[in-house]
Amino acid sequence: MRINPRLLLGKASVKTSKKAKPQQGFTLIELVIGMLVIGIAIVMLTSMLFPQADRAASTLHRVRSAELAHSVMNEIWGKRYDQNTNANGGTPACGSPLGSNCSTSLGPEVGESRNDFNDVDDYNGLNETATMLNSTQTYAAAYPNYQLSVTVAYGPAPNTKLVTINVTTPDNEVITYNLVRSNY
Repeated sequence: MRINPRLLLGKASVKTSKKAKPQQGFTLIELVIGMLVIGIAIVMLTSMLFPQADRAASTLHRVRSAELAHSVMNEIWGKRYDQNTNANGGTPACGSPLGSNCSTSLGPEVGESRNDFNDVDDYNGLNETATMLNSTQTYAAAYPNYQLSVTVAYGPAPNTKLVTINVTTPDNEVITYNLVRSNY
């Protein structure tokens, strides 16, 4: 014997089941318009926001470049002008009328190691493979994918030395930092 399911339902249920509610959902046109709006939004994101990520990386590389160059610059500023200039003052600077002659060679003196650099021209030729001051770590280990080049030359004015620090970022952008050190 079969039981009619409508008999088991209450009267209220029967009445609501007789009324057909319209189905809710999206039409094909609404879906196409929604996909079109999403497509336009994705194009705008890729054309405006995603290139900003590359610029952010370049900015980070430039900041790290400045950090590396300034660490070397600060170290150089703390050194005396020349090998023949007294580190503590009190005597006339080399090259002055009452002082001794300044050294003529640029670069570290014979037998002078990295931790013994005591004047500005000792830094001539310093690069990323050199160890950092009082450390066993090299600049290349502390700043991977960066290249460092330091050159020291006599400046345009008498008794000056021009220090040029070139830092190459991982993007192959060469950033140059200069400082002029006077003999005083």
